[in-house]
Amino acid sequence: MLDRIGISTIALLEGVGGVSLFGVKAAREVFLPPFEIRETIRQLYELGVRSVPLIAVSGLAVGVVLSMHTRSSLERFGAESMIPAGLALALVKETGPLTAALLLSGRIGAGIGAELGAMRVTEQIDALEATAVDAFRYLVVTRVIACMIALPLLTAVMNFSGMLGGYIAEAAATGMSLRLYFTRAFEMIDVVDYVPATLKTVVFGFIIATMSSYLGFNTESGTEGVGRASTRSVVLSSMLIIVSNVILVRLIFFFFPDSQG
Repeated sequence: MLDRIGISTIALLEGVGGVSLFGVKAAREVFLPPFEIRETIRQLYELGVRSVPLIAVSGLAVGVVLSMHTRSSLERFGAESMIPAGLALALVKETGPLTAALLLSGRIGAGIGAELGAMRVTEQIDALEATAVDAFRYLVVTRVIACMIALPLLTAVMNFSGMLGGYIAEAAATGMSLRLYFTRAFEMIDVVDYVPATLKTVVFGFIIATMSSYLGFNTESGTEGVGRASTRSVVLSSMLIIVSNVILVRLIFFFFPDSQG
């Protein structure tokens, strides 16, 4: 029993160490030339542009649901006029960034893990290295950069779609005009509310791309290993996003005390 616990602990520490070294290497390589611009743009399209429908539809649904829940709560205090502002603050400061990151950890994380895992088991990565191509830079760094750029932009799409969904729910319930809704929604939002919350998604993008690439890059056991890498990419990326969000929110409150209001 103790032997199994010891072996599991060592394996866990080895995994944490491997991911940490992989992440440090990726973070360093992001800023060093040469830059694979063409491949990075392709990854931006695959990981970012093709995720827009998922984010837009999800944001619309989240906005409608949040609006209904907010209305049921604020009606008790006669504060229905605060529904647009409350919804906008909830979306911009927390719900939008976290929901977008978790949705993309499912789509992007699974895709990167499966794609790189398949390339590893079919020896395509070995073939790239045999032709003097830096496989790490070409396959990993380009995806890390693409995710770090795409996440904040997709978070903005999520926020806008959520507020649009909230307007649809409010218009159906009270007939509120579009202009009045967005005037009330933005009157309480400041730059300090929007910018830090959106920029933290750069860290989420780094986590998704790094964890998924690490698992795909180190895939073993053939096609079974590919499926395992894909599943673990989603699970571990989502867990790390949730844990890191707690730390990042605390840091935002420390550096931007006004955002706590």
